Amino acid sequence: MAATSHKIKLYTSHGCPWAHRAHIALAELNVPFQEEIVDLSVPRTREYLKVNPRGLVPALEFDGQVVTESGIVAAFLADAYPQAGLVPASTDANGPLARARIAFFVDTYFSKAVGHAQKAVAAYADGEAAQQPALADFVAAVVKEIEPLLADAAPFFGGSSKLTLAEVQTGSFLLRLYAYIKHGLWAKATIAHESVTCVWDEDRVIAHSRYRFAKK
Repeated sequence: MAATSHKIKLYTSHGCPWAHRAHIALAELNVPFQEEIVDLSVPRTREYLKVNPRGLVPALEFDGQVVTESGIVAAFLADAYPQAGLVPASTDANGPLARARIAFFVDTYFSKAVGHAQKAVAAYADGEAAQQPALADFVAAVVKEIEPLLADAAPFFGGSSKLTLAEVQTGSFLLRLYAYIKHGLWAKATIAHESVTCVWDEDRVIAHSRYRFAKK
């Protein structure tokens, strides 16, 4: 089915890293879509709750059906447009293994590493010394948990100008991480990609984060 035959509407917030995932996927797919910005600082409108009763962002309306949860939205788009090559089909020779490697990498990154980075950011108001333990834990987690997976994953993702679902799922968070601390090589290649930066406003995110984590 032609890419232009689907009617797509994305309910999103440009400041949300989870919603950002959907933007990266759509940019890589290069398909037209309608965008509606959801103000996360106020209660969801009645009209939006009719589309998405849980009020989640992002929400993807695809040919009249609504898909929510950012990871599921990104994976759905990758499957809806297999010709884009974000993830191989499960029926491909290496498809099941590649999909498993990508899923395990993304799960490991968020379950083992991201929490430490968030703790470091949350300690911003207490000074650099208070941030150091969490930063050290983050680096240790990357070395122990993430780097071995990158070595094993070379045939499946990373190291090229073309994004895969692994970068779609992690790119918006890497972008934010690099706004706080400059570290890594694979991450630098991902966050420089135009699909990852399509709705990124670093000054806005940093200002908002300073406000959130400052001592009252």
